[in-house]
Parts: sequence; structure tokens; C-alpha cells
Amino acid sequence: MASIIPGYNYDIFISYRQKDNKGDRWVSEFVDALKDELESTFKEEISVYFDINPHDGLLETHDVDESLKEKLKCLVFIPIISRTYCDPKSFAWEHEFKAFVEQASQDKFGLKVKLPGGNVANRVLPVQIHELDSDDKKMVENELGVHLRGIEFIYKSSGINRPLLPKEENPQDNLNHTNFRDQINKVANAIKEIITATRQYSPHTEKAHQEVSEPATIPQKRKKTTIIVASVIALALIVLGILFVPKLFKQSMEIEKSIAVLPFIDDSPDSNNSHIINGVMEEILINLQKIKELRVISRNSVEQYRGNTKPTTPEIAKNLGVNYIVEGSGQKYGNTIRLRVQLINILKGKEKHIWGESYEKEINESKDYFAIQSQVAQSIAKELQTIISTEEKELIEEIPTKNFNAYEYYLLGKYRLKNRIRDDDSWKAIEYFQRAVDLDTTFALAYSGLADAYYQLVNYAIASPREAYLEAKANSIKALELNEGLAYAHCLLGVIKLSYEYDISGSETEYIRALEIDPRSVETHICYARLLSISGRHKEAMSHADLALEIDPLYYATIDTKAWILFNAGYKDEAIKLLTDTRDLHPSNPIIYWRLANFYTHLEKYEEALSALVTQLTLMENDNISDEIGLQGFLYGRMHQNDEAQKQLSRLDELSIKGYYVSPRTRIWVYLGLDNVDEAIKIIEEAYDMHTITPSDLLMYPYESFKNDPRYDNYVKKVGLGKNYIPAE
Repeated sequence: MASIIPGYNYDIFISYRQKDNKGDRWVSEFVDALKDELESTFKEEISVYFDINPHDGLLETHDVDESLKEKLKCLVFIPIISRTYCDPKSFAWEHEFKAFVEQASQDKFGLKVKLPGGNVANRVLPVQIHELDSDDKKMVENELGVHLRGIEFIYKSSGINRPLLPKEENPQDNLNHTNFRDQINKVANAIKEIITATRQYSPHTEKAHQEVSEPATIPQKRKKTTIIVASVIALALIVLGILFVPKLFKQSMEIEKSIAVLPFIDDSPDSNNSHIINGVMEEILINLQKIKELRVISRNSVEQYRGNTKPTTPEIAKNLGVNYIVEGSGQKYGNTIRLRVQLINILKGKEKHIWGESYEKEINESKDYFAIQSQVAQSIAKELQTIISTEEKELIEEIPTKNFNAYEYYLLGKYRLKNRIRDDDSWKAIEYFQRAVDLDTTFALAYSGLADAYYQLVNYAIASPREAYLEAKANSIKALELNEGLAYAHCLLGVIKLSYEYDISGSETEYIRALEIDPRSVETHICYARLLSISGRHKEAMSHADLALEIDPLYYATIDTKAWILFNAGYKDEAIKLLTDTRDLHPSNPIIYWRLANFYTHLEKYEEALSALVTQLTLMENDNISDEIGLQGFLYGRMHQNDEAQKQLSRLDELSIKGYYVSPRTRIWVYLGLDNVDEAIKIIEEAYDMHTITPSDLLMYPYESFKNDPRYDNYVKKVGLGKNYIPAE
């Protein structure tokens, strides 16, 4: 059966290892499902080459290329990427995968085709059924010349890494949260894009355009009539223009200039350059945020759209509530950066590409790197007819350091901190930030990054507040001495003043200053909202929570903050509904279950709380679960399972032995569950002296647990809450 494109023998070639089609015959099931989907996607019949009994090892004779050349003349090549496929000794790898890459690179379309919207797609469309080892992944990427961005059919949970089945018994346990039917649809849609691009390809387009553009000869008798008709049409167009064009123009100008900058695709041949391309994307986003006329979604909400399993561009725009999407890809090879950026307008669910540009620049010093980011941001603003003030232009063109090596270490630190997996990632981030300030002692952003990294040590229970907050404070102060206009450094000082120094007034001053500098700082709105809530100023708190949600609508911390404030203000049903609605949309986020467990605990719904907590623990991938252990101890105690509650104290001891910092709040939970209020108060006293308990920590426990104990009320006042404190109960 021939391809729908003349000169090709098949539309699709399926390449796989026979090992991956044994047992549940996964590949056969995939091909059957794909064929069904293709029938509903294409009007024509799409030809698929699928060998039910492929070779699994190299033949004794290597003269197999000729027999495959005709079959490999296809439009789309789909390799089923498994742990066994990436084997240079296998038939599929050597004589199908590599052979197609070489063959397609030399045919009239090339290995990469330009899609109708301006993006570029590879004619190799990987279907990935296992998480790969780094060496295997690198092997595929080296052959393709780009990062592996396959459509994933992977079922992954604790200790499990296998192909996704058409009908899963426990789909909720899949950490990837992919659905077989949806993934099949994505494969078919990707195939359609590639085939559409090849069908629109024409090497004669330019010639045809020239032929059509040649002036036609008008007979003499018809010239006068033609001129009269043309004049009437011109007059009508002028009238229409006067009446309607201003209205249309005004309407277009009134469209909100709301933008989301999606994570850029890194096409660098070296995977170690991800921090560079990631940094370019983030700086473009930050530069756009500096323009007051634009509403730019913060990075936290767009980060979930990194990778290939993301929704369509109109769906993303709808989820984020924006009218414009910025997409991009980049490469770094040697000292050169190549960048491709496009601006897409989304109206009524349809996308329109309104601007696109390619950039290529050799980076010899830091100003070359920052010039690209500044140019992109200003080009986008110009396309949207946005006025950039002189002050905004200066901020956009500001160069944070003249030492590009220092800036690269800064980017590495941010990348490690953002993509943290293990505890040593936090220390590595500190090491990178320290190298940056060693290379440039005037680099304010690097000091701010260093402060943030130390602050995060407490969040990840790697170090105590006394060990980490003092370093965070010192580096924040240093950053502000060099550049007083760093909003995040002020925000960090606000957190430290509240959590470590019990200075609520000083903390509020820092938050206010941070918002004066950057009114769109999501982190500051979140921190300030929480401070206002624990001080009983719930209405003000809600306004900042709503602002944070407007800037970062899909960021879990903003949703969690609003729910927490609603609950503290007495709107308990609304708080739980907000969380359950979010859980239904994003069932894999542990933060939601943690907060639900807290709320159910306050409502004395202990079984529901324990269930939420157990779900949360199944979603977590690290050993640092001291808070969860503490809450478990409380719940076991209230459910009269005292032996289980006592075991949680032993588990906390074990974590301490492993080197984790175990906050005093965790043991307080357990002792309150066991109705041992005296021991809980004793821990509070010690923690207050050591500055290892925060105002938020004290207010997290059900108020009735202390039975209006005056000792507890005394410490609530001592941490700065005083008479403004209104308990969540």
C-alpha cells in the first residue's frame, strides 16, 4: 500500500524490539489503537508498515539495508523507545532507526519539517514506554541531534516503570497521570501535523507566485469600464474604512495584553546547556513583567507545560486566562546561542501566529547574552503596540553582572534549586551561587540567590533555622546593599523577621517595600497574605491571595494560601471545596492532600485526615516526612491508637539520626494527640528560646488541644501575635 504522498511507500513505519511485544503484546495493542484513531483523524486511508515478527538481532549477513530502503520510504517513523530498544547491536536500532534518520535527512522534505504554524517537527516521532537511563537517553538524542521529546506511554509509581496499558486497574496511582486513549490521540494529531506539513511542501511555490503576479493585458474596450468599476469599489472601501475600521481598531486595542511565556525547548547538542536556555526563557518573562501595560503569568504556573505531553496552545491560554502565548526554542553550541521565538494570539479558541523571529549571537561577554533577552522582550511589546517607559526600558536593558562566567554559575544555582531532587542539589546550588559571588563580589542577584538557597534548607528540613536563616539574612542584606531594588531579597528578610525574630511589624515593612518595587511578586503576596491572616486581618489577606492567584493562577502555593486564609477566616466549607476542586484537576500534587489533612484534623474528621495524609505520602519521593509523621502521631492518638502514636516519636528520632532537621512542631503534634499538654508546652518553651518555632507553627494546632492553657496564650503573645490573634476555630 502506497503513501498518500507520491514517491513514498508508507505513511508510517513502526519500529520496535520483539521483546517489547511479548506477554501482553503491547506494541500490537498500540498499533491497533493507533490505526483506529487514524481512521477518525484522516479522510484518506493512512498506510502503516508494522512487521509482526521483526528481527531482534543483527543477521549474519549485513546486506539488509537494500531490502529496508523501500519500506523506510515513509513520512513518519515511530520507534517504540524502551529499555531494550536503545541497543546498538539490535536490528531495529542499526537498520531501522539510524537508517531512517540518514535516509530522511537526504530526501526532499528532510528530517525536520516546518509545521503550518511555524514550528518545526521531527519526522521521527518517538513513543516512549519506559523511563530511560541517562546513557540510553543520550544515545537517542545524539542520533536525533535534539532532546528526546517523545509521547510517553509510561506507567510510573514507586518501584514501577512499565508501559501504560489501555485499561489500567489503578490509574490514580500512575504518577505520570497519562491516559492511554489520550496519548493515542496525541500520536495521531502529531502524525497529522507532520503529514500536513509534507503535503503543503512545494519547491515550486516561488515560481508559481511569480507567474500569478505577472500583469495581465486588459483589452482597450474594457479599460474605461474597468476604471469606473475600480473607482466605485475604492470609494466604497474608503466609506467602509471611515465607518468601521476605527471601531475594529479600537476593539483590537482593547484586548487585554495578557501573556504566558511557556518553557523553551532546549535543542542544544549538549544536555548540560539546559540552564542557559532555561535562563533565557526566564529572563524574557521577567523583562516582560517589568512593563506595566502587560499582564504576565509568573513562571510557576507555566512550568507545568514543560515537555511534550502538554495541552494544545488554546487550551493552555484558557487554563491560564491569557490572550497571548510566547513559545520558543534555543540551542547553545560553543559560544553561540541560537534562539527562535514566536508570539501567538489566542481568540475564541483559535490561534494566530502574529510574530516570530530567529536570533543567533556569539556570546563573548555578558552584554551579548542579555542583549538577546532585552531585544526579544521589546520586540514582543512593540508587536502588541505597548508603550515602554524610559524607566522600564532601563530596567529591561540592565546588566546584572559583566562577568558571564559568574552569571552562568548563577543560572546553574537557580537551575539546581528549581529542579531539586536530592538534598545534595541544595548544597550544590549554594556552591554555584558562592562561585558566582567569588567571581563578581558586586553581583547582587547572586547574593540574593545564595540567601534563597539557605532559606530553602529549612523548608527541606536539611538545616535548622538557626543554622540557615542567619546565612540567608546576611546574604539578603548584602544583596540589598548592592541593589536596594531587589524585591525578593526584601521578601526573604520579611520571612526571617517573622519566623526567626518574631518581629511582625518589621516583617510587614519588608513585604510592603518588596511590593513597592515589584507589585507582581507572587512570593511576596503569598507571604504577606499569610502574615495578615495570622494577625486576624483576613480581608486584607484575601486581597493579596487573590492578587497572587491572578498573577500565578495554577501555582499550588497560591491556591494553598487562599484555602488557608479562607479556613482561618471561618469559611471552612469554601476552603475545602477549593482544595478538592484543585485535587480533582491535579491529583498528583502532595501539597493539596497535606492541607486537606490539616483541615480535616481541625474539624475532628480524623479518618478523612489520615486518608489524605496516606495519599500524600504515596506521592512523595523523599525521606523527609517529619511533618507528616508528626500529624500521623496526633491522629493516631485522637483515634485511641496510642501505641501507633508512640511509634511516630521513634520514627522522628530515626530521621534525626539520618541527619534531617526535625522541627519541634512535629513532636508537639504527637504529644497533643496523646493529650500530654505539659510535654507539648515544654517543647514550645525550648523552641522559643532556640528560635526554632514560628508564629504559623503555633497556630497550626487545633486551639482546643491546649484547652485555653494560659502558658500557650503567653507564647502566642511572645511571638508577636498579641491581641490580634484570632484562632481558626
